[in-house]
Amino acid sequence: MSLFKSVKVINSGKAILLSRKYGAPLRYHSTWLRDNANDHKTRDKNNGQRLISISDIPINTYIKSAFLDKKGKNITLNFLPKKKQIKFSVSWLEAHAYDKKQNNSKVWTHPDLKIWSKATLKRVPIINYKSAKSDKKLLLKWLKSLHYYGFAKITGCERKSGTVVKIAKLFGYVRETNYGKWFDVKSKTSAVNLAYTNLGLKAHTDNPYRNPVPTMQILHCLKSSIKGGDSKVVDGFKAALRLKKENKNYFNLLSKYCSRFEFKGKKNVHLKSRFPMITLSPDNELTAIHFNNRSIAPITDVPYNNMPNYYKAYRKFSSIIDSSSMAFTFKLNPGECFILDNTRVLHARTAYSKTGSRWLQGCYVDKDGLLSTISTL
Repeated sequence: MSLFKSVKVINSGKAILLSRKYGAPLRYHSTWLRDNANDHKTRDKNNGQRLISISDIPINTYIKSAFLDKKGKNITLNFLPKKKQIKFSVSWLEAHAYDKKQNNSKVWTHPDLKIWSKATLKRVPIINYKSAKSDKKLLLKWLKSLHYYGFAKITGCERKSGTVVKIAKLFGYVRETNYGKWFDVKSKTSAVNLAYTNLGLKAHTDNPYRNPVPTMQILHCLKSSIKGGDSKVVDGFKAALRLKKENKNYFNLLSKYCSRFEFKGKKNVHLKSRFPMITLSPDNELTAIHFNNRSIAPITDVPYNNMPNYYKAYRKFSSIIDSSSMAFTFKLNPGECFILDNTRVLHARTAYSKTGSRWLQGCYVDKDGLLSTISTL
């Protein structure tokens, strides 16, 4: 039985109105419909890419007639002045509806994401490496959970240098940086980065001084015979929403003005960027957190009169992130790794003893690979 009742041309052919048995009717503009046609003259049958540009669609394009088939599953549209007949699945139109109320004043997060704190995180998504390689259903479930929570673990990994690259291939491609395809996280003398010491590290996002920022990070444990060195993760989106709830003005300052980040390394490396600590899309979707006390540079994008309150906001956001109620803590054992969304989840570690050994390897992967793999699986 069809859930669609009828379709009619409205606004002198500039749009159609699709009536549903349940829910409000949906409207679609003529130019949008023509642009999204799926016939062989509009899209390549092999790769789905458009064969036309917007300039190929007449500015006065309108719909002469529209028909819903008897089963209520497909719509046939006839366009003028360029004669063109196009068929659409009504289920496709419903899935791509844009005729809905917009509330651009409310900050929101994508519905595919689960916002969490220490108290609400019930489980950590875990998969065995061999299972991830051999069982696509288990892999898909785990990858969705990785995206959902922003972090996950893998067990049963080889304790060999470079294994992070094999792990990355489960869902994407390694993004090479000045650190190489992968980097070693262990205590070094004259370390180029504080991560390469035995000091504790506050919760942070990695490499905010890059543009674009690495979006996924993998950390793989090869050795761990030390006291301390526990890993912590914090949902940065939860921290941002908590800041907004507790002090909206502080939230607005950190999302309105850019912070600056900088890193000077050896071999002529000097990286600089500017991002808001809390990044929103134009329609107020919470899209990214950029937070790193070690690499924040002098902030020069905040007006003089706002700087005192900006620092109060920065201090408040930092205290929320460092709150024990926010962090999920765990020990990473040899053969285990964890993966996180570096634009959302902050990570930290406790200090560790100088006796014994601790060796982690890490690499960066772009999130589009993760989302592509989920889609194709």
